[in-house]
Amino acid sequence: MDDSVTFARKIRAHALRMVHAANASHIGSCLSAADVIAVLYSRVLKIDPAVPLDPERDRFILSKGHAAAVLYAALAERGFIPLSHLETYCRDGAVLSGHVTSHGISGVEVSTGSLGHGLPIACGMALCGKREGSSYRVFAMLGDGELDEGSNWEAALFAPQHELDNLVAIVDYNKIQSFGHVKDVIGLEPLFDKWRAFRWAVREVDGHDHMQVERALAGVPFEHGKPSVVIAHTVKGKGISFMEDNLAWHYKSPNAEQLIKALGELEDKK
Repeated sequence: MDDSVTFARKIRAHALRMVHAANASHIGSCLSAADVIAVLYSRVLKIDPAVPLDPERDRFILSKGHAAAVLYAALAERGFIPLSHLETYCRDGAVLSGHVTSHGISGVEVSTGSLGHGLPIACGMALCGKREGSSYRVFAMLGDGELDEGSNWEAALFAPQHELDNLVAIVDYNKIQSFGHVKDVIGLEPLFDKWRAFRWAVREVDGHDHMQVERALAGVPFEHGKPSVVIAHTVKGKGISFMEDNLAWHYKSPNAEQLIKALGELEDKK
């Protein structure tokens, strides 16, 4: 398997091509999450594409389901789906829809995209694992703007009450949501203290530093009997100079010229 840095570069390139070809959205959200997803799928998750429904597999839920392209790309690179399927992304009648869907896609645990659902579902999976005595972990990646949804905080109360130390939440904290910077819409700070007050064990990392991300995720649970949360500080559009920290790329699709420039920047990073 590729090292995580190479893996991240590949899934960024796939996502760029997919979003361009479909004239779709959310490339900035894909790029901010790419490094964490690369570390998860190349270094952390206990999964096997040959046995995708292994009862003891780790579960991953991309609650920010609008970043579907980068998850599909990771699944294709790991062998869960053919790489050729990526060419059908967000096309009429295709399996790979613009938001994460589980129907007919090996490796996807649950359809997402209605924000605020992923963490509650992850809590249910983790509780089942605890009651059944299973060894699997459940990882859920949330968007920072998604934390405006009250259902996340209901789940955040539920998880420590049931001592779900097999549950890991990851916040893709890129500081931009659909219509503005997070601090200007509904500010989240002090985010570390909020999670700690909800009785979670908390770590903060640079979400683009693969060593930091891997070290944190390899160390879960951070405290026995507590759910873990990793606040991953990221940059919207990370890896492409003209997309980084730019609100426009939440919904904008790269044209042919921009795609060539973006892919060229990724090649230069080899």
